[in-house]
Amino acid sequence: MAEKLTLEVVSPYGQTFKDEVDEVIAPGSEGEFGVLPGHIPFITTLKIGILIYKKNGKPGYIFVNSGYAEVYEDRVLVLADSAEKAEDIDVERAKEALRRAEELLKKQENIDFARAQAALQRAINRIRAAELAGKR
Repeated sequence: MAEKLTLEVVSPYGQTFKDEVDEVIAPGSEGEFGVLPGHIPFITTLKIGILIYKKNGKPGYIFVNSGYAEVYEDRVLVLADSAEKAEDIDVERAKEALRRAEELLKKQENIDFARAQAALQRAINRIRAAELAGKR
């Protein structure tokens, strides 16, 4: 049985992350799921959220904007619509996106509600990932 997992996070913009890790916790569309080395293979969809990985006892955080996860015994491949490591998140830009999304949702007329709500969730999760990583 494998002792580590290779975690690879890829989006249309390129590879966001690739490293050997001990554990992965991801925002599945049906709820969070965890993966340890030796996990049974499966494929699932992801929702907007924060992917957490642990390496040598220390957590790392990656914002993922929906997508898919392919889990193998020794590997987790995430194919995300977009993804950002927490330390790369522009917090001020995310706060501005949050403000815009909240204003749009307050109007409640002639808006694409699902699109505005997704923008709100992306902003909230980007900010939260940065906070978890200690970046404010």
